[in-house]
Amino acid sequence: MSEKDPKHIDLRFLAGPRSRWREFQNAISIAREFIMGFRKLHFVGPCVTFFGSARFKEDHPYYEAARDLARRVGRVGFTVMTGGGPGIMEAANRGAKDVGATSVGCNIVLPHEQYANPYLDVSLTFERFFIRKVLLLKYSICFVVMPGGAGTLDELFETVTLIQTGKVKNFPILLYGKEYWAPMLEQIDRMIAEGTIGEEELKFVFVADSVEEATTLLQDRLVVMWQEAQRRKDHPKWWFLEDRVKNTLTHPRLR
Repeated sequence: MSEKDPKHIDLRFLAGPRSRWREFQNAISIAREFIMGFRKLHFVGPCVTFFGSARFKEDHPYYEAARDLARRVGRVGFTVMTGGGPGIMEAANRGAKDVGATSVGCNIVLPHEQYANPYLDVSLTFERFFIRKVLLLKYSICFVVMPGGAGTLDELFETVTLIQTGKVKNFPILLYGKEYWAPMLEQIDRMIAEGTIGEEELKFVFVADSVEEATTLLQDRLVVMWQEAQRRKDHPKWWFLEDRVKNTLTHPRLR
């Protein structure tokens, strides 16, 4: 999917009803984005997806932590997927490239422009956030959520809601940075105490404060997810004009 000009973003899409013809055009455009995403991502997995702020620079500890953890995930053959932009996303894609793992980015067209980082083997650019989020979730077996802002929280809680309501099952979420996430975790404890969310519903969320701790928490869970992904493995079909994305799974041991 080629880069798109931010000047052509349809900023009126959510501004209420328009003509029936315009709404039909929107529906076709949405379907086209989904189909293109399905085709391009069908053979990239299994993926571990990293979320986090686009604002952390190369010298920030969170950048290096994301890069290091992505190296460990990629070294055993998992694909590393991100939102395709700078900051934490770049760090994770860069870590994948460091060890020769497949690196995928699902970028978004923004009015102020967000360019894809230079460490991508597979790069897609979407006009709509909801399509991008569906595809990030669809092809992932695990989320690593580094410190981030509103966009990171949006992605995190949408995934939590899907798991909580049974739309997605057996999907671990790793929060990195205990101090950073402490206020949010306190709010979640309050929600549990008030009965607005069940403690059992959050058993899939884990918190780590170092790459080593994250590795330990992910190890057994990724082995299970890797085995399940192997059972669902598909092969390219020539009549669909499909090509395989490089992906060589080895024994699933993080190190």
